[in-house]
Amino acid sequence: MAEISSITPGSVTRAELADAVHREIGLSRADSAQLVENVLDSIADALLAGDNVKISSFGSFVLRSKGLRIGRNPKTGVEVPIEPRTVLTFRPSQLLRQAINS
Repeated sequence: MAEISSITPGSVTRAELADAVHREIGLSRADSAQLVENVLDSIADALLAGDNVKISSFGSFVLRSKGLRIGRNPKTGVEVPIEPRTVLTFRPSQLLRQAINS
């Protein structure tokens, strides 16, 4: 697995991913950045089309439909309808879960 050095605490940027591709594979910086963009665009396009995305040994991006429900304003206690919507969740693979917990 490629290691990303100089990671900003709490996040990994596109530039850091592109830099990791550049170091690990040896593509030019521009080609590495374009590769990262293409992969992220492909994932986004699949999700926008309503498809789930599974990346072996990493995890799955899963779209879930939530129906209409009644919520409550915590400040006033007034009930309000919460409209149906689609939410995106990430479910890590068993390998990733084990790596995180070890």
